[in-house]
Amino acid sequence: MASDYRCVGCGFRVKSLFIQYSPGNIRLMKCGNCKEVADEYIECERMIIFIDLILHRPKVYRHVLYNAINPETVNIQHLLWKLVLAYLLLDSSLKIVKDRSFLLRRTDQGWSFTESSGLMSVKVLIGVLSANVAFIFSFAIAAKGLLNEVSRRREILMGILVSSYFKIFLLTMLVWEFPMSVIFIVDILVLTSNSMALKDA
Repeated sequence: MASDYRCVGCGFRVKSLFIQYSPGNIRLMKCGNCKEVADEYIECERMIIFIDLILHRPKVYRHVLYNAINPETVNIQHLLWKLVLAYLLLDSSLKIVKDRSFLLRRTDQGWSFTESSGLMSVKVLIGVLSANVAFIFSFAIAAKGLLNEVSRRREILMGILVSSYFKIFLLTMLVWEFPMSVIFIVDILVLTSNSMALKDA
């Protein structure tokens, strides 16, 4: 069975990323193709990995998509469902921020729900679900036309979901007021992040 680990430099498959001699004493393996260390992010803290994700470094995307998620210890199917749920919740927050004037009313104490909030909440949910179903349906058609391998479709879906992490910043817009241009900037960052992940998927 071929290894799912990849060299973060060239994307070549490697058997293992490190050898552990004792707890805390490891030696990083080198890639057989480019002769560089296969994955230097193993020794990095999560904050450095997150910063490199924000900076759109291709190596960190390969680390996160291929080396950080171990299929032997993580149930990929459950992880995909959790990522889909988080993705839909973040999209819902974006829709709420865009339609805040319909859902919320400004008072002296802050924001309060309007009388039609329940109906608008249902509309937000239907809008988010229909937009994402349309996106996934068009994605599935494109993937079927471009890729015949089912396993590649799962990798690409995982890449899109993981690389949409910029949507987390939309949660701050539920608490603080920002100009609507921030949504456009976050959307651009999500698209560029998705393109980086899909390039390596």
